[in-house]
Amino acid sequence: MSQPYVRQAAQWVIDHQNSDGGWGESCGSYVDLSLRGCGPSTASQTAWALLSLLSAGEAGHPAAEQGLRYLVETQQEDGSWDEPYFTGTGFPGYGVGKRLKVMPKPEESGYQGLDMPAGFMINYHLYRNYWPLLALGRYSRLKSGQ
Repeated sequence: MSQPYVRQAAQWVIDHQNSDGGWGESCGSYVDLSLRGCGPSTASQTAWALLSLLSAGEAGHPAAEQGLRYLVETQQEDGSWDEPYFTGTGFPGYGVGKRLKVMPKPEESGYQGLDMPAGFMINYHLYRNYWPLLALGRYSRLKSGQ
């Protein structure tokens, strides 16, 4: 976990944390690279970010603790989380099966806006519950030394 690429990835996650302590990203990031790591916080994406920090040995980092706080504070009475946003895509971006090296500009052939007509967006209804539970459980195990 001390390799430069791991440290760089962990720092990228830390740098993209929202002010509410969570993390989020719009599916629009597939077609507009400036949207990477930008979007309203969601329980599942916060859990993914938190799991990455825990795996990188950052359980004690303030960003991880803020992410934990976000999950605990947004959990509902019934133990679930609300997640109204689409966090998954099918055939994202340009539908070519790979990331384009250069994104077409609005005036160029093949341009696709944020509506992504060459793909579709998915709301995985259980991601909002089982990813946060996994992240909270992993954090608890790390802190207890198991």
